[in-house]
Amino acid sequence: MSYHQVAGTRTGGKRPLRRFADAAEPWFYSAPVLVLIIAVMLVPLLLGLSYAFRDIQLLNPFSGGFVGLKHLKALSQDAAFYRALKNTLWWTGASVFLQFFFGLILALLLDKPFAGRGIAQALVFLPWAVPTFLAGLNWAWLFNPVIGPLPHWMVSLGLLSAPNNILADPQLAMWGPIIANVWWGIPFFAITLLAALQAIPRDLYEAAAIDGANPLQRFISITLPFLAPTIAITILLRTVWIANFADLIVVMTNGGPADRTQIVASYIFTQAFRRLDFGYASAIALVLLVLLLAYSMLIVVIRQRLIEKD
Repeated sequence: MSYHQVAGTRTGGKRPLRRFADAAEPWFYSAPVLVLIIAVMLVPLLLGLSYAFRDIQLLNPFSGGFVGLKHLKALSQDAAFYRALKNTLWWTGASVFLQFFFGLILALLLDKPFAGRGIAQALVFLPWAVPTFLAGLNWAWLFNPVIGPLPHWMVSLGLLSAPNNILADPQLAMWGPIIANVWWGIPFFAITLLAALQAIPRDLYEAAAIDGANPLQRFISITLPFLAPTIAITILLRTVWIANFADLIVVMTNGGPADRTQIVASYIFTQAFRRLDFGYASAIALVLLVLLLAYSMLIVVIRQRLIEKD
C-alpha cells in the first residue's frame, strides 16, 4: 500500500466531519445575529401571543391563568373592535393612496434637473425627520381654531361653514390624522421612487421621443414598468406600517370623538395601557397580525403571478 493510500485511509474518516464543518461555518458566523434576533424579536413575539390565551390584568393580582379562546370569543362580539377595524381600512387606504400619489409627483419633479434641486430635496425630506409625537402635536394645534390657521383657511376656501376644529367633528375627525400622516409619510415614497427613477436608463426616453412618443406615453410605457417592483414593495411596507401606526391618532384625537378615529392599533393601546388588560389587547393584536400576514401574502402572490406572466 502506497503512502497516499495510507494517508487517504487515515483521513477518510474525517471527511464527513470536514463537510459538516464547512456547511456549519456560515451559521457560526451568523450565530450572534441569530441569537440577537431570537432574543429581541422572536421571544417577545411568542410571549405576547401567549397573552392572548391568558388573563393578564395588571390591577388584578390573581390574573395570569389560561383562558383559552375566551378573549377571541369576546372580541367576536365587540362592536368597538369592528368599528376600529372599519376605521383602520379607511385610515390605511386613504393614507397610503395619498402618500403614494403625492410622493410619485414629487419624485417626478425632483428627477428633473433645476437650480436649487439639492435644497428642494432637503426641504422635501424634512418631515420624515420630525418625530411623530411632535408632528401630531403640531397638526393638532394647526387644526385648533383658537391658535391655528387651518380652520380659517378652510372657511375661506369654502370647505367649512365656520372655523371649527374638525378633530371634534365626528364626520370629519378622521381627516385630521390622515392629513398629518400624508404630510409625514410623503418623503418615504418620494425617496424610494426617486431612487428608482434615477436608475432608469435615459437612452430609453430619448429613443421613445425620437419614435414620436409623447410624455404620457413615455411615462406609461417606460416609467411605470420600471417603477412597478418598487411601487409594489413600498405600498406593501407602508400599508403594514400605517395599519400598525397609532401615534398620530393617539396624540391628535385619542380615538375620539365617539371612537370615530379609533383604529385597531390605537384600540390595542387603549386596552393595554389605559384599561391595563394585556390579555384582551394581545388577542386584538393577534387578529391584526393574522390580517396583515394574509394581506402581505396576497400582495406577494399577485406580484409573483404578474412577474410570471411577463
